[in-house]
Amino acid sequence: MSETDLSAHHVGITVSDLESTLPFYRDVLGLSVVDRFTVSGDAFSDAVDVDGASADFVHLEADGIRIELVEYEPEGRRSPATGLNQPGAAHLGLTVPDLDSFVDGLPEDVPALSEPRTTESGSSIVFVRDPEDNLVELLER
Repeated sequence: MSETDLSAHHVGITVSDLESTLPFYRDVLGLSVVDRFTVSGDAFSDAVDVDGASADFVHLEADGIRIELVEYEPEGRRSPATGLNQPGAAHLGLTVPDLDSFVDGLPEDVPALSEPRTTESGSSIVFVRDPEDNLVELLER
């Protein structure tokens, strides 16, 4: 297989409550919902290696990148929170045209790790958490 055989399809985020997490991505971040569906059955259970699995999915669009929120049944055990510097830690990165204005417009209940900061690379960044503590990096180049 060569590099040209691969193309990105989506970035997935597993959540415990899809209906309470979706408004953050749709309403707060302004991403468009492009699809909603449920998957179950033996083939799905085998593919995800979870006995009796079914899952509800929402696909959102962010400038050509599909973001998949998924809620599984049965729900697995929650992973311990990880800091950004810990192996296995993950985050979603989204660019915004004006970081300070975007952050000023966030609801008060959206926690940030710090105020926006400009790094040595010249990018301004801030990390926020979704309702389930998943990290989202907002950046302005």
